[in-house]
Amino acid sequence: MRSDQIALTPDELPKKWYNIVPDIPGGLPPPKEPGDGESRMQALQKRLVGECLRQEASASRWIDIPEEVRELYIHAGRPRPLYRARRLEQRLGLKKVRIYYKREDLSPTGSHKVNTAIAQAYYAAKEGKTTLVTETGAGQWGTALSYAASLLGLKTVVFWVRAVYDWKTERKLLMQMYGAKVYASPSDQTAFGRKLLSTDRKHPGSLGIAVSEGLEYTDLGKDRVYCLGSVLNHVLIHQSIIGLESIRQFEMVDDAPDLVIGCLGGGSNFGGIALPFLGEVLQKKRKCEFLAAQSEAAPNLVKGEYRYDFGDTAGHTPLMMMYTLGHETSMTPIKSDGLRYHAAAPIISALRSKGLVRAVAYPSDEVVVFEAAKLFLETEGWLIAGESAHAVRAAIDEARKAEAAGEEKCILANISGHGFLDLDAYRSKIKFD
Repeated sequence: MRSDQIALTPDELPKKWYNIVPDIPGGLPPPKEPGDGESRMQALQKRLVGECLRQEASASRWIDIPEEVRELYIHAGRPRPLYRARRLEQRLGLKKVRIYYKREDLSPTGSHKVNTAIAQAYYAAKEGKTTLVTETGAGQWGTALSYAASLLGLKTVVFWVRAVYDWKTERKLLMQMYGAKVYASPSDQTAFGRKLLSTDRKHPGSLGIAVSEGLEYTDLGKDRVYCLGSVLNHVLIHQSIIGLESIRQFEMVDDAPDLVIGCLGGGSNFGGIALPFLGEVLQKKRKCEFLAAQSEAAPNLVKGEYRYDFGDTAGHTPLMMMYTLGHETSMTPIKSDGLRYHAAAPIISALRSKGLVRAVAYPSDEVVVFEAAKLFLETEGWLIAGESAHAVRAAIDEARKAEAAGEEKCILANISGHGFLDLDAYRSKIKFD
């Protein structure tokens, strides 16, 4: 019997995370102070998990995954399967192109975000923290951190972009069932939030604003610690579990991707699937290309400038070298709001600046990406998030392009999250007969 699923056993779960920083040609430009106000570096040391900060600055290529974290990964369903998309290939009429996809939607909360949420919650608990504070855009990260905190007996406070908070009521309920307090951002819980609400009571918010609120709120309690769901180095390190598993799974079927695709807002799921493969490219062990699929609502890699900028709207973070649209940029809310962030992760930005990562941005009306998601549902059977639909759209486009050129190609796409709590988005984007 032919199986489309390529699965690893729990015993084959990687024991180390991969850190690409030592392999980046010329190194990674360091963060720096803005030159006015408090030291952002010192402030971060008070706000973030200590072990995560150490990993942030690590020069080690491999970082041990604690046994307790590996046990929680297995409890949460890792390793996750890799699938061959044979039915999608057949529908597209592909003869020379093969498409695979990694199933990060199979976590308890429905996304890849659990990979770093578990690690950050574990380290926070070891350091004696009792309350995890965070931001969330699409809601996947806030849900994942709430889940991880509940496993470790911690509390969670989530600042959620108001434009999404207002329509994803079921996801808010799921966070609350995990024990989280969830505030629409901008909120009345912080001075920065109150300032924005004073001029616009219906301010739609943004991920940068939610980060600013979360950092300010963290300062108000000694037992609080801030956890970020994307962008920073340690987050991409934790997410490398995705690509590490995928490398082993391709070896099992004697195949290898020529192109790796992931959607990208800040960069956590793209980094998770791509960086282990990209590291092997840098080490001359393989040849492969990498494509980030974005929204025109926030095309940071496509239209952004490579320069130092803040990671949040209020300027609480250090300046980081990133492809950025500007930390105060106003961006139109979209249904795939996890992609609506002003800047790309420093690691991915550095790789983009060296020509190692390509990017494409799809229209912010999202019709073509949700049409791709519907095609994926019809052929492969899985309902995926709007963010993941951007990766699927790019995989379909690249497959058709290669097939038309008579080029043999193997494409890998990361399915970063499921769409079961996004059905209202499908209803608004898909036309039914």
